[in-house]
Amino acid sequence: MKKIAIAFLLILGTITTQAQELTWETNVKKAAELSNKTHKPMFLFFTGSDWCGWCLRLQKDVFKTPEFVEWAKKSVILVELDFPRKTPQSQEIMQQNNELQQAFGVQGYPTVWFANGTLKDGKVNFSQLGSKGYGPNPKEWIEDANKIIGNVAKPEEAQKKSNSKN
Repeated sequence: MKKIAIAFLLILGTITTQAQELTWETNVKKAAELSNKTHKPMFLFFTGSDWCGWCLRLQKDVFKTPEFVEWAKKSVILVELDFPRKTPQSQEIMQQNNELQQAFGVQGYPTVWFANGTLKDGKVNFSQLGSKGYGPNPKEWIEDANKIIGNVAKPEEAQKKSNSKN
C-alpha cells in the first residue's frame, strides 16, 4: 500500500510540475508572429542565465510561481534573450540578442521589456510598452506588469470604453 501511495505522489508531482512549465521563445521573429496571432504583447526577458544572481532570483521568486505561470500563459508571449558566459549559443541568437539589447537600451540584468511587434520585410518593428526589473513579490510584479500592458487598449476596446462613457 505504501508503494502505491508513493507512486501516486510521484506521478501527481510530475504532472503538477509539467503543468507549471512555460514556453520561452528564443527567436524573436517567431515570438512576433505568435504575438500578432494571439494579440498578446511580447515579454522580452534580458538575462544572464548562467551568471546573473538577480536574474536567477527573479526566476525563482516570480517566474516559477503558480501565480506568474497562470498570468503569463494568458497574458504574454515569453521571449528569453540570454547573455550567458559559459553556455554556448548560436551566432544567429547572439547577434539577435545583442541587437535587441542595443535597440531597447538594456544596461543591466534582469530587465523585462513589454512590446508589440510587427513583421515587415523579414524584420520585427517594435512598439515599446514599458519595462520592469527585479521585484521579489509575484503579486506586485504581476500588478506592475498589468499596468504596463494595460496602458495599450486595442482600438475596438478603446472605442467601447469611449462609447460607454457617453
